[in-house]
Amino acid sequence: MIGIGLMSGTSLDGLDIALCKIEGFDLETSIELLAFDSIPMAQAMREKILKVSDPKTSRIDDITSLNMEIGQWYAEAITEFMKKNNLDYTLDFIASHGQTIYHIPNDTKNHKASSMQIGDPSFMALSHDCPVVFNFRMMDIAAQGEGAPLVPFTDYVQFHNKEKNIVLHNIGGIANLSFLDKTKGFDDVLAFDTGPGNMMINAATMYYYQEPYDDNGDYAKQGVLIDELFETLKNNPYYDLKPPKSTGREMFGETILEPLFKQYKTVPNDVIYTLTKFTAWTIQDSYRKFLPQDLDQIIISGGGAYNPVLMHELQVYLPQYTILSQEDLGFSSDAKEAIAFAILGNQTLNNRPSNVPSATGANQQVIQGQICPKPFKS
Repeated sequence: MIGIGLMSGTSLDGLDIALCKIEGFDLETSIELLAFDSIPMAQAMREKILKVSDPKTSRIDDITSLNMEIGQWYAEAITEFMKKNNLDYTLDFIASHGQTIYHIPNDTKNHKASSMQIGDPSFMALSHDCPVVFNFRMMDIAAQGEGAPLVPFTDYVQFHNKEKNIVLHNIGGIANLSFLDKTKGFDDVLAFDTGPGNMMINAATMYYYQEPYDDNGDYAKQGVLIDELFETLKNNPYYDLKPPKSTGREMFGETILEPLFKQYKTVPNDVIYTLTKFTAWTIQDSYRKFLPQDLDQIIISGGGAYNPVLMHELQVYLPQYTILSQEDLGFSSDAKEAIAFAILGNQTLNNRPSNVPSATGANQQVIQGQICPKPFKS
């Protein structure tokens, strides 16, 4: 099968597109990356997503419209990707994560556990004449899971090693890990969101410099630690919650951070450095609290892998471990999650489960994702 995996994450920097050749399913899955690219997100769309993601500014008509607008952008981005890279393939399927606008991992007094990813699949199915797998989180939530994280299945398929204890840590907008114990099987994968990845850093660079991220850590390199801010950030109770757990913009997004940005408006680079160091702290804190200490490899992916300040701070916190990027192993840090959705979509189309109950808290394995069918008769 030739499939495309799409990922548009909480960092809101663009749409990752992975064209893959995939064979088999379950633990026998074999996948080859044929092409990868990331299509930048327009600032106007980013602002719309931030608006509908905030309960104070969200409107139902804006959400309804943006659901179709994002779906159309995805369809057009795939066309652009294929033309740009001179790719002449007939697609068997597209698997789309969609754009998360709100995530409620557990029941509350007023709300049911739920998660919303928008980006209707119809434009993609119509434009590329193939089925689209989407809305991956819902079935896991129905099975009493949190609907996240979604990638532990694909991490196990691709990286489990009976000789090494491996941590795969994706640092996107939110940072999440999968711990693969060399002595244990699929049913014992430990995975959870460790907290903010690039989200806080990106929010600061946008607030102070109107730039979507701290390219090469250049602003952080010029900053010094704000001790008071650093200690304040540590007070979030999320870090003490035991897995399974997941989080998002609701806890670490712009609405939460803006008062802090205003408080320290005269020292923007110090804020950016403090947030960068703090992200590294949250990662090592999760290792210290929830993982065994005999780790053989830590493999970083996502945009955070390209931030040298963040990677340096992480190594300072964890000097006893070898920390690698996906590139060190011959893979792409950027492409990892888009490839994961190609694998998840393939599972769905083969009527095979893909959640990991030990990671999400679900009471059973389930087939995830909904299918928007190929729109034309064969």
